Amino acid sequence: MNLHTIETGLFKLDGGAMFGVVPKSIWQKSNPADANNMCTWAMRCLLIEDGNRLILVDTGIGNKQDEKFLSHYYLHGDDTIEKSLAAKGFSKDDITDVFLTHLHFDHCGGAIVREGDQLVPAFKQATYWSNEKHWNWAVHPNDREKASFLKDNILPIEESGQLKFISEKEGIEFRPGFNVRFAFGHTDAMMLPELTYKNHTIIYAADLLPSVGHIPLPYVMAYDMFPLQTLKEKKIFLEEAAAKNYILYLEHDAVNECCTVQQTEKGIRLKETFKLAEL
Repeated sequence: MNLHTIETGLFKLDGGAMFGVVPKSIWQKSNPADANNMCTWAMRCLLIEDGNRLILVDTGIGNKQDEKFLSHYYLHGDDTIEKSLAAKGFSKDDITDVFLTHLHFDHCGGAIVREGDQLVPAFKQATYWSNEKHWNWAVHPNDREKASFLKDNILPIEESGQLKFISEKEGIEFRPGFNVRFAFGHTDAMMLPELTYKNHTIIYAADLLPSVGHIPLPYVMAYDMFPLQTLKEKKIFLEEAAAKNYILYLEHDAVNECCTVQQTEKGIRLKETFKLAEL
């Protein structure tokens, strides 16, 4: 198995929304905001070479939405999914599997592209993976979350015939060395890849832990549907990560790709940060 970082660009989200009840005077020390209270975030995907399979975890926001929608998120930076794949010697047609942690627009928007007046899979040779519980949650969204579940990103996946579901069994093996963990606080049945790589356990943290700035337990996003569930999940997850020295791969941290955590007298805190390629 080989792992590759795939950067798809940067965007901005409101700092207060990203840090919930934590005061700005505290969170801005690690994530400084601009004049509009917006902080910069990555949309970092992961490419997994595994035998004859080339698996892409998440796809970023894409570019098919209209200018008004995209203007809310201040997309910037030079990275795109196409450029990042090409830098590793691949194209979108080489992808065999697209593993979607969940169906919020900044995680699955790049899964579908607009060709003329048609919405079609961006990865024409790939099987798209979700799970039935989360899929149903996304296609029948609650009023609070429906702005994050865009039909243009989701329904064409099913219509293409390329969609398959993973069982919602905790720890299920997707591939040898690739197990799936589930989290239910951010959104229902979000999937976190757990990978065995070079004698390390790497967890793709998705939105359970967006950045190193979210390591302290109370730092829970206002975007989370069930914040107390997130708090419980984070505590269990981070204590396990500290005890077993897991590597946490960070999808939204604009600066840090990977980190480890440690137990301190103040609770779980950051241990070190590094790039995936340094392993």
